[in-house]
Amino acid sequence: MSVISVRDEDETKRGIARFADAPDVGLIVLPHPGNTGNRALLIELTARLRLPAIYPYNFFATSGGLISYGFDQIGQWRGAAGYVDRILRGAKPADLPVQAPTKYELVINLKTAKGLGLTISPSLLATADQVIE
Repeated sequence: MSVISVRDEDETKRGIARFADAPDVGLIVLPHPGNTGNRALLIELTARLRLPAIYPYNFFATSGGLISYGFDQIGQWRGAAGYVDRILRGAKPADLPVQAPTKYELVINLKTAKGLGLTISPSLLATADQVIE
């Protein structure tokens, strides 16, 4: 396993280029504000370097990334809104249970897969919540 620092654009470019030089590698992009803010750069680099990558949020795959797998953000925001409502009605935050995601989404971008020369198995496609053609 390798860790790539993403503190700035140049560092991100150098780190991903070095990583992509190794044989048989794939990139896992973690949920981090810097990665989200540099979404276009990450997608462009992985495509140009022909590096398969999986991303944490569906908007990465819908923006051209290969695959995303992460929690349903809309569901989490709805849950948070319910908590805000309960707190504004007098509930004590310490009395509310901690909530964890219960629904995860798999999005596969077949156009990107084709550009990388990858074939996605039918069984994986069948489990996807969304397939972008």
